[in-house]
Amino acid sequence: MPRVLSTVLQLILVVWAVSAQAQTIQTSVGKLNVVKILGGLTEPWSLAFLPDGAFLVTERGGRLILGEAGKGAHVVKGVPPVVAAGQGGLFDVVVARDFARTREVFLSYARKQKGGAGTALAVARLSDDGTRLENLRLIFEMAPGSSGGRHFGGRIVEARDGTLFLTLGERGDRPAAQDLGRHNGKIVRINRDGSVPADNPFVSTPGALPEIWSLGHRNPQGAALDDQGRLWVSEHGAKGGDEINLVRRGANHGWPVIAYGRHYSGARIGEGTKKPGMEQPLFYWDPSIAPSGLMIYSGKVWPAWRGDLFIGSLKFHLISRLDPKTWAEERLASSHTSRVRDVREAPDGSIWFLSVGRGAVFRLAP
Repeated sequence: MPRVLSTVLQLILVVWAVSAQAQTIQTSVGKLNVVKILGGLTEPWSLAFLPDGAFLVTERGGRLILGEAGKGAHVVKGVPPVVAAGQGGLFDVVVARDFARTREVFLSYARKQKGGAGTALAVARLSDDGTRLENLRLIFEMAPGSSGGRHFGGRIVEARDGTLFLTLGERGDRPAAQDLGRHNGKIVRINRDGSVPADNPFVSTPGALPEIWSLGHRNPQGAALDDQGRLWVSEHGAKGGDEINLVRRGANHGWPVIAYGRHYSGARIGEGTKKPGMEQPLFYWDPSIAPSGLMIYSGKVWPAWRGDLFIGSLKFHLISRLDPKTWAEERLASSHTSRVRDVREAPDGSIWFLSVGRGAVFRLAP
């Protein structure tokens, strides 16, 4: 039997087989059930929901998988070639707000470039039967390429006005995060067709790349909008310096001039923790948790958690819940929260997450 077909069958066999996998977590809103939805995954990276109740999952190695309640799961064909080396690969998947009309989805990934690879953003149509991507178009790629294998960023957010945010790590080239002539260490904002919005902050700045929305980022791994339409990101810092940032137009978030924590060598970072003209994080972790996907909760099932941030941890095997009014932290953990890569709110208000350690999709519900 071909290896690819065998893997697809494995996914079908485990999807929705939940009864033997249920656990509970005691939380500030009571006991939550942790239920496995889909297993047999290899390095899952991102999760997105379709209007009909199905969902999409990316694997860093380059597979896009569609799961359907009661129908199993299958690999979606037509994903662009990815550079799955180091931390590179297939990253985020986002379902367009107008999917019911266009059936379009956005994908970010490490794309082969001269000199190495760079984070890229593409859009495609999901076929009516959900088996393949059609009319794939590349709408952005960072420049120039880099031979470094780390800090790709890769989170996508569709803003209320239809523009797209994409997070880009500095690829290990720290000074580049302050260089407006390079995409490294930036968050970019583009229109859906790849063009540059006229109101981007550096459109008229000589020598600046016009896609840039904010700068001074190290490796933003999570991103989400709040109910006011503001962009929040979770970022990998150095040792003792992982951050939560509220990203504003044209803001400089300081890396590597200022940061909390220290380099892994123990050396001091830049000029300290503060400098005029550079943003402060709203929250930082010390010790670092290696934050991943970020979700801001609507309060649909648990009203007490309305507006709270949920962030996966790749280091301590937990989900961190942060109350932005007080920055009090609650840690949700079980044996299933093993290297949590993404956290998402489902249409019914339940919370789903991806566990790299378990190779699975899980659901939190009452």
